[in-house]
Amino acid sequence: MRTTHAFTCMSGATLIGPSRTRFRLWAPSCDAVGLEIEGLPPISMDRHAEGWFGAVAPCGAGARYRYRVRPDLAVPDPASRAQPDDVFGPSMVVDPRSYAWAHAGWRGRAWEEAVIYEIHVGAAGGFRGVRDRLAGLAALGITAIELMPLSEFPGGRNWGYDGVLPYAPESAYGTPDELKALIDHAHGLGMMVFLDVVYNHFGPDGNFLASYAAPFFRHDRATPWGVAIDFRLPQVRTYFIENALYWLMEFRFDGLRLDAVHAIVEQDWLVDLAARVRAETEPGRHVHLILENENNDAALLGMGFAAQWNDDGHNALHVLLTGEDEGYYRNFSQDPAADLARVLGQGFAFQGQMFPTLGRPRGTPSAGLPPSAFVLFLQNHDQIGNRAMGERLTALADPHALAAAYALLLLSPQIPLMFMGEEWGSRRPFQFFTSHVPELGRIVRDGRRREFAAFAHFSDPARRETIPDPNDPATFAASALDVAEAGAAACREWLALTRTLLALRFRHVVPRLRGARGLESVPIGPAAVAARWVMGDDAVLAIALNLGDAAVDLPPGFAGPLLFGSPDPHALPPRGVTVRLTEAGHE
Repeated sequence: MRTTHAFTCMSGATLIGPSRTRFRLWAPSCDAVGLEIEGLPPISMDRHAEGWFGAVAPCGAGARYRYRVRPDLAVPDPASRAQPDDVFGPSMVVDPRSYAWAHAGWRGRAWEEAVIYEIHVGAAGGFRGVRDRLAGLAALGITAIELMPLSEFPGGRNWGYDGVLPYAPESAYGTPDELKALIDHAHGLGMMVFLDVVYNHFGPDGNFLASYAAPFFRHDRATPWGVAIDFRLPQVRTYFIENALYWLMEFRFDGLRLDAVHAIVEQDWLVDLAARVRAETEPGRHVHLILENENNDAALLGMGFAAQWNDDGHNALHVLLTGEDEGYYRNFSQDPAADLARVLGQGFAFQGQMFPTLGRPRGTPSAGLPPSAFVLFLQNHDQIGNRAMGERLTALADPHALAAAYALLLLSPQIPLMFMGEEWGSRRPFQFFTSHVPELGRIVRDGRRREFAAFAHFSDPARRETIPDPNDPATFAASALDVAEAGAAACREWLALTRTLLALRFRHVVPRLRGARGLESVPIGPAAVAARWVMGDDAVLAIALNLGDAAVDLPPGFAGPLLFGSPDPHALPPRGVTVRLTEAGHE
């Protein structure tokens, strides 16, 4: 018998029988709330303590409903499980047990086995399109896919960070059961599935919370996206913690990547979230929580979070590969080789040093953390898509230097992340796209173009007009994956390189990763570093990378057996890499 899964939340619509549903809404700003179900007379909801309203109605799965919070305003459920008609339409009651899991016994994989592939579901053809690609990714050596945010957003084209209904999978991508089928299929292939979740803000269109739950927000703190969410309130804390558990328990995601947690004022909520996840997910499951945190707070990585996206590593590598020094790359332009050496040996480049663009210290000491506490990448949605034109490194960097950096990415003890198409060296851009109403679309377009006025290449207003309009459907179309591109000769070669590197990783690095620690990591040239790690079995992994135009001498310790790259034990050629592994007792 196949097992089904369901998770009961405090808020939202919960089936309690084939034709009976319980509805609960936190609306402390309302004196009365009505429940309006299509095909039924309006129902007055009972008012309970602390701003809660509830009702039981004679309806089942598929029923569409709204909450009447004012005589002139009916809103979707903030805990809606499905929005078949987008964010301004009614919510729909969902039966969480309608999907029968084929791989209900899946318990996940150890974190050290993670090779992560970030993907935008819409640009990959929806839930079914992603599912169709899984077998090829698994055969390549990818062990985890990370889906960009899925919470319902306005329109059908969006990165996902404008979501306004955190419990509802984006209807433009498919149904909740199609999402479960994607995850189930991945588990059958031995792959984990992570979800990017946004708990620091809501999108600018379609969020009605302030109309009936004004205390949800605090106006004494601002974020880059507007007023802050008030995580001091227990109802708010529970709303998001239950959202995390909902994705992990009901959809069987193997982990969550928490977006921009530095924008959450009450950092203790993060500790509570991790504790609840550990306490309430089934014993024996591998469930991984990953942070994006500009604060470089190493303490959180010892409090239930597996790892943090290592922006410092990316930024140093990007400067070395491209020479760019504008925007946040200015923070890494003075000595990027030293920054990269610190990243490889200690985790963060900034561990309390002054951060030029912020004008204050950034980060905390991280040398005591294992290398696997950091997710390293050359590209991701942010670092590609937040460029004016959305270019990938294949369009910006020397191909030999990029291949050398790619070897570092896939063979270092940090956890590697690739962005969709990177496995074959895609040259297609990934641009910022939306599908807002026309007025908001114009505001977003003009604001984005103004942001780039400080960059030398876009100082000319006429040139700024060439930056793609996010709301233009052609911008989304230009960003969609083109699998046929992988058939080009250069892409086939890059795909073979990916396959080779991942095979080496799983044979030589992954089995030794638990217990690994940094040994030494130093710059050996203006664009070159050499790093060594003592692995969990006391073998020594050594990687030297030279992204410069001149050869550099290798330090002692790089004469061990060659795993990949340049065979010369004394010098490293321009745009070269050497990876060596010395077994314990064989130095």
